[in-house]
Amino acid sequence: MTPQEIAKVQAYMRKRFANPRIQLVRRPQTDDSVEVVLDDEFLGVIFRDDEDGEVCYQLNMTILDIDLESF
Repeated sequence: MTPQEIAKVQAYMRKRFANPRIQLVRRPQTDDSVEVVLDDEFLGVIFRDDEDGEVCYQLNMTILDIDLESF
């Protein structure tokens, strides 16, 4: 993902989730995805998908069962 794409997707996520603390962080080992971080907590990964000339961004988020214990 280019720096411009990262900035646009980050702005979209901040607005959509009404949370300016969401950050997208480049992954050093690949350029097709970024990590989603809230404060210092890893939330998931956004992958860039470019198929048949159409670009989309897919969010993959895993929720551990231990994180649900307080709910």
